[in-house]
Amino acid sequence: MNRLLLAAALCASLAPQAIAQPGVFSKDDLIRFTPLWKGERLADGRPKVPDSILKRMRAVTLEEAWAVLRNEGFVFQYEDGWLSIHPDKVLVGRALTAAWMPARPDVHKVIEDQGRQEGRIGAQNAWAVDLLQPGDVYVCDHFGLKIDGPSIGDNVGNSIYAKSGNGIVYNGAVRDIAGLKELENFTSFVRSYHPSHHFSTSGPRLNSTLIGINAPTRIGQVMVMPGDVVLGRDGGVVFIPPHLAEKVVKTSEVVRLRDLFGHQRLKEGKYTAGQIDTRWSGAIERDFSQWLREHIDKLPVPKEQIQEILKERTW
Repeated sequence: MNRLLLAAALCASLAPQAIAQPGVFSKDDLIRFTPLWKGERLADGRPKVPDSILKRMRAVTLEEAWAVLRNEGFVFQYEDGWLSIHPDKVLVGRALTAAWMPARPDVHKVIEDQGRQEGRIGAQNAWAVDLLQPGDVYVCDHFGLKIDGPSIGDNVGNSIYAKSGNGIVYNGAVRDIAGLKELENFTSFVRSYHPSHHFSTSGPRLNSTLIGINAPTRIGQVMVMPGDVVLGRDGGVVFIPPHLAEKVVKTSEVVRLRDLFGHQRLKEGKYTAGQIDTRWSGAIERDFSQWLREHIDKLPVPKEQIQEILKERTW
């Protein structure tokens, strides 16, 4: 979390209505900072992109998602350079965020004491994990800390997996990577591996403090908001604002269908590459619509979605 966000959170913690841990967003905070989302929300205030959209998101490519977001003015939503766990699989889910900072014993004690008052259990690396729900992706910034940095090993990893059924995006090092690989769908993107472990309890080796839960969190060049849709595949991760998730999915499905049609017609020799690889003529567009109708039960897009596409077409 940057200094402005931390300052804002600290100011909020001094408000007369409540005393809160720095960087922990309330339900009202989450609603206020995600104003473009008009749909259902989770109990904690995060936007709840429907499961049906998340299911369809699994077929979206990074290029398709990135293009939609860039056209909408969201130009810092992609991050790569990851060590992947189960790199052949796709990670999709709603972000629950956490952020760490290099430790300061004085600040650490205040947060530790406040966490106890709020009923948080165990070490700080369990606090955000305890909030995970099915379908969530734990998105955590541990500022790339490697030696003595891992706050996730096979025990915490199993807890994350049990609660969310999903993997992680973790800007830091994990440990026990062999055990994490045993979790079949723990599809994860992490910065590195190291056999050491972090120190987040008070003492001379204290090295990091959990400073944010369910608040805006920096992952590389991306500001991740709680409730963002995480799409991780092929070595990269894109974070999709909730209000754009459906548009990303629909755009991807149209692109996929047009590519299938174009490739088929090229193989048949009906059109030239120059005709397909440019703005289509009215005749090609009409051919495409007819092709959709004829193949509606055989295409890799749900029949209902193809029917919606056809309704919106003028050709």
